[in-house]
Amino acid sequence: MSLSGPFRDLLEAKRAGRPAGLVSVCRAHPLVLEAAMGQALEDGQLLLVESTVNQVNQFGGYTGMRPADFAAFLDGIRSAAALPPDRLLLGADHLGPFPWRGEPAAQAMRKACELAAECVRAGYLKLHLDASMLLGGDVPDARGGLDPSRVARREAELAAAAEAAFRGTAGPAYVVGTDVPAPGGTAGEGDGVSLTPAQELLDTVSLGAEAFRAAGLEQAWSRVFAVVVQPGVEFGDHGVQAYDRARAARLCDAARALPRLVLEGHSTDYQSPAALRALVEDGVAVLKVGPALTFAMREALFALELVERELAPAEPSRLGEELERAMLADPSHWRGYYRGDEGRMRLARRFSLLDRCRYYWAAPPVQRAVERLLANLRRQAPPWTLLSQYLPRQAGRGREGLLSGEPLELVRAAVREVLDDYGAAVRLA
Repeated sequence: MSLSGPFRDLLEAKRAGRPAGLVSVCRAHPLVLEAAMGQALEDGQLLLVESTVNQVNQFGGYTGMRPADFAAFLDGIRSAAALPPDRLLLGADHLGPFPWRGEPAAQAMRKACELAAECVRAGYLKLHLDASMLLGGDVPDARGGLDPSRVARREAELAAAAEAAFRGTAGPAYVVGTDVPAPGGTAGEGDGVSLTPAQELLDTVSLGAEAFRAAGLEQAWSRVFAVVVQPGVEFGDHGVQAYDRARAARLCDAARALPRLVLEGHSTDYQSPAALRALVEDGVAVLKVGPALTFAMREALFALELVERELAPAEPSRLGEELERAMLADPSHWRGYYRGDEGRMRLARRFSLLDRCRYYWAAPPVQRAVERLLANLRRQAPPWTLLSQYLPRQAGRGREGLLSGEPLELVRAAVREVLDDYGAAVRLA
């Protein structure tokens, strides 16, 4: 089984000395996915969408979807957007035992392998294998983590489960390695982040090759095309650690010596367009983005609520209040991430770059508030001058005839602005 086209193209571009990249959208909100598919259709590009083990797994995850459900959900949005089926790729991010890390190691790995098999059967083509976390009964190494050779063996175990489940010609494309944050993001301000040492990158590759070979998975290893690294980009509540290519030079130089592998970067959200271009130029060929997309969506919805207030409808949506109420009723998705007094945490719940409010858009009261907001704005269409006060860029495009006043189109346009920066970065070639 050979490596499928889009991932093979990245390696060929690297060998030819051409910067090229692929954007990975790590979000499950329909509005974000609609915006991403609209961009892919307009630009003639592929769209890669990845689900995390927390979002989607054999027990439903926090979306309530198994891999086959998520694939069907995506296909419905794709069909409505008229995006050709071969332009949509599905992947799994941090595929491993993270959700079951408190269970005995053998049991947690068994569940992770079941998930790997389900992903493959559902049509996932890109699998980021991540078994880097300590499981029940594991003894930490001298650094306090899991011994890297054991990480590699467990990732080979995950690959074996995926290989056994695959039926077809071009097998799954694999990514190994991990960055520092766990799936879902990190706490803090995102400053002072540590880069992956160059030697750690080389060790990840050599240990992975050895573990796959020992498991009889040479074919699968030939389809490992990328390694996740931390190139020095991160974000916290209100701060962003910008990419510094001089600081990352040693890591990127080490990666250039690996002709069969490119780098994958996580937590690239909120980087400037210039930083995104520099990442791709320096060999970080897969750029993952997630929180920045739902952050832009939330900004646009909050702006529309301010527009709604100016129109003073009889039954206002009170969207911000409903979102805050939902977050306070179930703090499990944000309490471990936000710090400080109540005033600081209140601001973080609404405006943090970590965007933990993304977990609450599916709450029925919040959904009803969004629907009421949209209905109010459709019933009493705001003039462009009012929209310009709160959504100036979208209003400007509307005056040029590039956008209608449909509120959902305005929200999708806000998300597209983020995606456009990523699209420009990976189209360097």
